[in-house]
Amino acid sequence: MIQEIILLILEIIGTIAFAVSGAFVAIKAKLDIFGVVFVGCITAVGGGITRDLLIGVTPPAIFSNLYILLVAVLTSAAVFIIAYIHRRKFDALREKIEHVNNFFDALGLAAFSVMGTEIAFVNGLADNAVLSILLGLLTGVGGGVFRDILTDATPYIFKKHVYALASIGGAALYYGLRLCVEGTLIASIAAMLLIILVRMLAAKYRWSLPKVHLDDE
Repeated sequence: MIQEIILLILEIIGTIAFAVSGAFVAIKAKLDIFGVVFVGCITAVGGGITRDLLIGVTPPAIFSNLYILLVAVLTSAAVFIIAYIHRRKFDALREKIEHVNNFFDALGLAAFSVMGTEIAFVNGLADNAVLSILLGLLTGVGGGVFRDILTDATPYIFKKHVYALASIGGAALYYGLRLCVEGTLIASIAAMLLIILVRMLAAKYRWSLPKVHLDDE
């Protein structure tokens, strides 16, 4: 019972956080209200759909839990309405909005990375550590990849702020603690704090993985 409640809380937190993040990106890309809501929703549920298809859960769980999709729709629409009402201040507050977006993105990444890893335990797949952590990664970053593709941007995970590594690290920590500690609460909190901390520090100090910078010539 407690495990189910924690999973539900993680799903709601991740859905709201990623819907906010996706909607902000869509607004910056100058999409209309349908585009903002659609991108917000796919950011919130895209990772979970990818995860479910990988492990053979068809149709994906989101289509059985339509209230989660409704949460994503309402959250994305609310972000659009607020931005529309305050559109004249939007450009002036762009830097603050970016900080807010980074926080919600980090929160969503943390919640969904943990939730995706827990799905491996729920479905009896936890004996495979690599698969368990991969499910956490896919759940955490999948929606963001769809978001960036739809807004004509290089997926964030491939170029900025050790994004994927934060998800992998948190999923691995959760997996290890889940095997050693009874229950999910302690493991969930520890893993989420690690992901949020790494993600926010990476954004603040511009941490990135090495790249090859070629001359234009």
